[in-house]
Amino acid sequence: MPHFLRAPLFLVLLLWAAGLGAAAQFAKIVVIFPELQAHYGQTGAASGYLVSLISVVGMLLGLIAGIIAIQIGVRRLLLSGLVLGAVISAWQATLPGFGWMLASRLVEGLSHLAIVVSAPTLIAELSGRRYQGMALTLWGSYFGVAFAAIALAAPWVLATFGLPGLPAIHAVYMAAIAGLLTLALPVIDRRDAPPWPTPGDIARRHLAAYSSAFIAAPALGWLFYTLTFVSMLAILPSTLDPGIRAFATAAMPLASIASSMTIGNLLLRYVSAVSVIVAGFAIAILLVLAFWITGPQPWLFIALFAALGLVQGATFAAVPELNAALPDRALANGGIAQTGNLGNALGTPALLAVTAAGSAAGLPVLLIVCYASAIAVHLAMARRRAATARAPTPQG
Repeated sequence: MPHFLRAPLFLVLLLWAAGLGAAAQFAKIVVIFPELQAHYGQTGAASGYLVSLISVVGMLLGLIAGIIAIQIGVRRLLLSGLVLGAVISAWQATLPGFGWMLASRLVEGLSHLAIVVSAPTLIAELSGRRYQGMALTLWGSYFGVAFAAIALAAPWVLATFGLPGLPAIHAVYMAAIAGLLTLALPVIDRRDAPPWPTPGDIARRHLAAYSSAFIAAPALGWLFYTLTFVSMLAILPSTLDPGIRAFATAAMPLASIASSMTIGNLLLRYVSAVSVIVAGFAIAILLVLAFWITGPQPWLFIALFAALGLVQGATFAAVPELNAALPDRALANGGIAQTGNLGNALGTPALLAVTAAGSAAGLPVLLIVCYASAIAVHLAMARRRAATARAPTPQG
C-alpha cells in the first residue's frame, strides 16, 4: 500500500471528502428541487419531504448513532454509511415513484447520520492535538463547500445527463470514497467492545450525555446555530434589493467558511474553542442590533455569517477539547447531529412565522434571543465544568 494513504493529512482530507458526500445528500435534492417537483407532478406540499425526511433520522437517532459507533467501531460505521449512501443514490438515479423516492430519503438519513457522527470523531483521533483545531475547522466547512460545488455543477449535469445525473454521480463518488477509506483507515481491534445496550441503557445514556457539561455543551450551542443558519439563507436575501440579492445569497455562506478557516483557525491557537464560540455569538448579536437599527443591508448579512463561521468551526473543535475519550467524542458528535437536525427542521418555520407577523422587530429579536441563549448555555456549562474540576477527590 502506498505510504501516503496512511499519512494523517491525506486521511483528514479523505474524511472531509466523506463529509462533502454527506452534505451532497441534501444538496443533490435542494439544488434541483424545482425540476424534481415538475417531474413528480401534483405532489403539493408533500414534495417538501424530499428535503426534510433525511433530517428526521438525525433528530430521532443522533445520539444512538454515537452509541452504535462505540459498539461496532467508528471506522465500520463510517464505511457502512458511505456504502449505504452509494446504494441509495444509485437507486434514486432510476427516478422511482414518488412514494419510493420518499422512502429512499428516509433510509438515506441513516447513511447521512453514520457519516456525520463518525467522520469528525476519526478526524479528531487522527489529526493529533497540534492540528486538531485546524482539521475540525476544515470539517466544519463541509456543508457550505458541497452546496456551492453542486450549485455550480448542477446546470451542466442537468443539461448533459438529465435528472438522474446528480444522484448517479453522487453514487459513484460515495463508492469511490468508501473504497479509498477502506484501504487507508487503520483497522482497530474491537474485541473490547461492550455488550449491546438495552433500551433502558440507551435511555440512561441519553440522559447521561445531555446532562454532561462536557459531552452536551457543543450540541446544545449548535442547536441555536442551526435554528438560524439555513433559515437566514432562505429569508434574509428576500429582504434585499433584487439587484444585490444573488450576490448576497452566494457571499453569505462563503463568508462563513472564510472566517472559520482563517480567523477561527487563528483564534483556536490561542484561546479555547468555547471562547471562540461565545465570541462568534456575541459578535452576531451586535450585528443583528445594527440590522435592527439600519434595516436590511447586504454587508451586514455577510458580516453576520462571517461571525457565525467562528461558531461553525469551533463547535467541532470543542468536542475533542472537552472530551478526551473516543466514546465520549462519538456521543458528542451524535448530539451535534441530533440537535443540528432539530434546529434545521424548526428554524425555517419559526423565522417565517415571525417574518409573516409583519413586525420589523420580530426577526432581530428572535435572532438575538437565540444567540444570547447559546452564550448563556455555554457559560453555564463552563461553570459546571469548572465546579467539577474544583470538586475534591474522594479519599479511599
